[in-house]
Amino acid sequence: MSAGKELWAAIYGALKANAALVAMVDGIHDKAPEQPWGAQNTYVSRGPFYGSSDDAECIYGQEITAQIDIWSRKPSRWAVDDIIAEVRQSLHEQEFPLDEMALATIEVRLWRVIDDPEPTTQHGIVQVVALLEEPA
Repeated sequence: MSAGKELWAAIYGALKANAALVAMVDGIHDKAPEQPWGAQNTYVSRGPFYGSSDDAECIYGQEITAQIDIWSRKPSRWAVDDIIAEVRQSLHEQEFPLDEMALATIEVRLWRVIDDPEPTTQHGIVQVVALLEEPA
């Protein structure tokens, strides 16, 4: 399994395990469905992933940056900020077991709320940086 796929599975599981977050959003998606909007008018989806080699002596590793997108049609930006806080709480400096790799660290390094080209939509962005050790 690829490092990105394994990391996303851990992130997805952690987000789905946060009851407060699940109650705030219409869904948490790998890829948003055609009609993602529901009663909450918010949802979370996987954004871009990118990685680089992070080898050290006899340890092969990867540094992966994962983006988590929050989408909201609520009238206040604070709704997005509250969701960002729950995403951060679910992921920042947590420990997750992985099937093939070992998670050395995971940190939320950046979060922000920006305007979307659609004037009624707010876009929250959370960037997570993880260091993964490859099996020997």
